[in-house]
Formats: sequence, structure tokens, C-alpha cells
Amino acid sequence: MNETFVGMPAFPEAAQKALGNGTLRGNLRHATHTIRAKRAAAVAEVSDWAELREAGSRIKEHTLRHLDRYLEQLEESVTAAGGTVHWAADAAEANRIVTRLVKETGESEVVKVKSMATQEIGLNEALEAAGIRAYETDLAELIVQLGEDRPSHILVPAIHRNRAEIRDIFRTAMAGWGRPAPEGLSDSPAELAEAARLHLREKFLRARVGVSGANFMVAETGTMVVVESEGNGRMCLTLPETLISVAGLEKVVPTWRDLEVFLQTLPRSSTAERMNPYTSMWTGTTDGDGPRAFHLVLLDNGRTDTLADEVGRQALRCIRCSACLNVCPVYERAGGHAYGSVYPGPIGAILSPQLRGTASEIDASLPYASSLCGACYEVCPVAIDIPEVLVRLRERVVEGGPAVREGNRVVLRPARGHAAERAAMRAARWIFTHPDALRTGQRLASRARRLRPRTLPGPGAAWTRTRDLPEVPAEPFRDWWERTRGGKEETK
Repeated sequence: MNETFVGMPAFPEAAQKALGNGTLRGNLRHATHTIRAKRAAAVAEVSDWAELREAGSRIKEHTLRHLDRYLEQLEESVTAAGGTVHWAADAAEANRIVTRLVKETGESEVVKVKSMATQEIGLNEALEAAGIRAYETDLAELIVQLGEDRPSHILVPAIHRNRAEIRDIFRTAMAGWGRPAPEGLSDSPAELAEAARLHLREKFLRARVGVSGANFMVAETGTMVVVESEGNGRMCLTLPETLISVAGLEKVVPTWRDLEVFLQTLPRSSTAERMNPYTSMWTGTTDGDGPRAFHLVLLDNGRTDTLADEVGRQALRCIRCSACLNVCPVYERAGGHAYGSVYPGPIGAILSPQLRGTASEIDASLPYASSLCGACYEVCPVAIDIPEVLVRLRERVVEGGPAVREGNRVVLRPARGHAAERAAMRAARWIFTHPDALRTGQRLASRARRLRPRTLPGPGAAWTRTRDLPEVPAEPFRDWWERTRGGKEETK
């Protein structure tokens, strides 16, 4: 688990605090609605979008079912091309590997391409503890880093900041990083971008080690793929002498033909562009061109456990486009920090509890951070049924939290739950297995419906604090059916 998020409160508490921040809500509303509208227009241009979505889903599902084979093929391909593959079971092992590789170069600085995987494992913090400074080069990630903040969006990590806030961050923080912000810096996008360029240029030129993630990894050739909009990533991928890439196991695709599908759907779903301005690909090392040493760290960190759940494994299809965040009414109001993870929004609500387990308070609360409206599923370019996985995870929370291994079996620990809830479930089980009692109860409820309270007392008060009890009909359905149909089904 990323140390940055240790000690975060459960989602309801964190969301309640965010709801009181008017500036945050305004920033989120403006940004998500803008991105959402642009994405819809970009997708509408493609006549076969539904077919592309289905193809992406099938490719990902096939790859996950045969992940062992494609990962072995990837390792063989990367090694044959001059790269070195390292396997990391968890975040701690991945951090040890990267730290060792950087130290072996004798360098104390690295430049970084925007990477969710390195945020997931807390790589920057691990490098800092070892005396190595990591410089984020993506503009939004730079804003977050200079502001000693946390990312709150998959695609736009600083979405919770407006231009005035970014200007203030640059003015105060850049001086501490060796280059003061230009005097009289305004909040115009052009001036802010220029200040970032000046700040980063010297770091690009002197860096000897680059660290990246990977959007995709092609098993048949060992090719790494990074897509971006700014070009800073390409500087990190080409100028340093050593390149270290950290990527989750699920990023592999079998062939170049499969990659072609995602290079159509990812840019339209994320940045609403027909193609990414910068699509960088590299295969191992090449004499006289690019880094002289390439290392690939394949990260598990809970992914194989997630793979074992036939429903939950859908989360591993994710291509990190962030479309689900931009349509989610919960994310729009609560913001990304409330999720206590580098993966916020609907995808974070199903991915983080599976990677980290549901034992902690925050991970047990994330499956409930949704209205189950289904908007996330409708926009997902790989057709992840996020509501279905959320319901599955809610079952896991009720049943006792994370899966545990007993010998060769994976089981869920039972949970007792609240005493009132257990009593209600026992009563419901009895009445639903005794039809006469159910019928009598329904008739009594109909006759006493004017006495129905609007809220429940005792433990039920929390449930009815934000909702009314449903209306009781004037007569039970069975009585209505017998009265209007004579108790017989209509024949056609």
C-alpha cells in the first residue's frame, strides 16, 4: 500500500469533508463536464465504436485467461532484445529492485514519466529514503509533487487545482527545487507551461536514469508502449543512459494487431483525441540509439489474487483512460482524495480493495462509494461491468473481508455483522419460507399503512437518515392479482 495514503479515513468521512469544499467541487464539476463532453464528441466520430469496445474487452479477457503464457513470452522477447526482466511480488520488492538498479549506476537523481504503477508502490518515497531524488516530468504530476499533494485523477492528477492555485504553487515551490519561478508569473496556461519547461529542461539534460511505466507491453516482440500528450515522457525515455520501467502484469497484450485496437480507443476515451500526440515505443536496447540499459520490473502486488476472482478480475482489463471518473456523480462531488488510493473513482472502488484486500476500514468502504447508476460501465472502452464488481465486493465485505488461503483453497472469513442486522435477516428468512405468514403480514401492513413511520428507530436510523421508507400499497400484490385476474395467468 502506498505510504502516502496510510491513515486515510474511510470513504464516507473523507467524502463528507470534501463536500464542504466549494472550490474543490467547482474545479471538479468544470473539469469533468468539459472532458466528458469532448470525449462524447470524439467517440461519436467512430462508426464502429461498439465493435472496437467489444474487441478490446475480448482481447483483455483472453490475455488474462492465458496470462502465464503471455508473460513468459514477454520475458523471452525483452531478454532477446537486450533488456533485463525483474519480477516483483509486491510493492516492497519492486521498490528494492528499482532502488538497487539506480544505485548501481552511481546516480542520485532520476527523471520520471507519469506512471500509476510507481505511485501505487510509493516509489518516489522509497527512492527518497535511499537518498535518490525523483523528478516528475508530467505537468500535472509536477504540480502535485511541487505542492506536496496527492494525485486525485488518473488522467489529470491535479484536476482539483485551478490555475490560480497552480501559480501560487510554482511561485513558492520552485525556488526550493533550484530554480525560482519567473517574476510576475500570472495564471495564464502559456506562462505556467513555460515556467514548467524552464524548471524541467536542466533536469532532462543532466539525468542519467529514467523511470517509466507502460500503457501496454507487446508479448510477441517485447515492445513497451507509452502514450502521452506533452512530450516530456519521450525526453525521459530517450535521453537517459539507463531506463527502468515498472508495469503491472495486466499491461501485456499478445500481438501488435491487438495493440492497434487500444491505440484507437484509449485516446478517444481519455483525452478525447483521435490519437495521442506522443506514442513512444521501444524494444530492448539499440546501439547508439536511446538508453544503453533497459530494465523491466513486472509488478504483481495483488494482481494474481484479483485474477482468481472470476467476477473481480474484470478490473484488470482497465486501460486507465479515466472515462469512468468523468461521468461518476460520486467522484464529481467527493473528488479523488476521498478514495484513499492512487486509483480514484469507480475503477479505484473496485481495483484498490482487490489489490490491497478489504481488511482496512477504507478499502471495506470503497465498494459502497457508488450509486450503482451504471454510467461507468456505459463509457468503459473495455466494457468492465463496474457495478457488478462493486456488488461482488460488497458481498465480500459482508462475508468477512479479504480472501484467505487455507491449504490449497481460497476462502472468505465469516463475519458476524451487526446484531440487529442478523436478527432482521433471520426474521426475513423465516417469513419468506412460510407463505401463509407472509400473506398475513402483507395484509396487516396494508391495513396499517397510514401508521407507517418515515424513519426507523434505533440502529435503522442511520439508514433512513438520508432516505424515506417506501410507501406501502393499499393491498398486497397477491390480493390484487386474485381480484383482477381470478388467480389465473392470462393465456395468449
